Amino acid sequence: MKISVVIPVYNERNTITEIVKRVQEVDLEKEIIIVDDNSSDGTWEILKGMTGDNLKIIFHDKNQGKGASLKTGFQEVTGDIVIVQDADLEYNPQEYRMLIQPILEGKADAVYGSRFLGGPHRVLFFWHYVGNKLLTTLSNMFTNVNLTDMETCFKAFRSSLLGRIEIKSKRFGFEPEITAKLAKLKCRIYEVPISYSGRDYSEGKKITWKDGIAALFWVIRYNIFD
Repeated sequence: MKISVVIPVYNERNTITEIVKRVQEVDLEKEIIIVDDNSSDGTWEILKGMTGDNLKIIFHDKNQGKGASLKTGFQEVTGDIVIVQDADLEYNPQEYRMLIQPILEGKADAVYGSRFLGGPHRVLFFWHYVGNKLLTTLSNMFTNVNLTDMETCFKAFRSSLLGRIEIKSKRFGFEPEITAKLAKLKCRIYEVPISYSGRDYSEGKKITWKDGIAALFWVIRYNIFD
């Protein structure tokens, strides 16, 4: 199967070259779709200089958010399986095979890479961990699935689902939205343990406590009102 790796990017000049290199090194038939969300730190110029037969780069003319970037990227997908890959080096492309294996075996429609199932990970923020657990628990209560890491950015799903799911979130609401909509479609969801090399704010981490509060709203909205 061909995989489509969608990479939303915003102000990642220190990591964008390396993440593209790592994705290209994965020995799978693939296309790489990068959506730059109007970066202002030089990322845009770096991407302009990139070339490759399997590489497609799209530029937003104004900053819209991660969810909007993913929606743009999903419209360009031609592969059988979609993988969401952040540009910040926190998630390892060499784990793609493990991530998509349940789909290849015909067991799953979507697979979440869980940071809490025993894989090696960098020790970082306690309150982020607590927030992730609370959001995952709340999401599980609405969806009636038993995920351990709803907020993980490392996800794979059959591209055929794109025609059945309309992404409305523009920022970090994508994670609770896609989870709610996969559950409503009765999709078969698997989790696999992944490694996680988190970064701190001095290294460019963007998500804040405000996004955590917003995620509470998104969980409720997409499970009840959407």
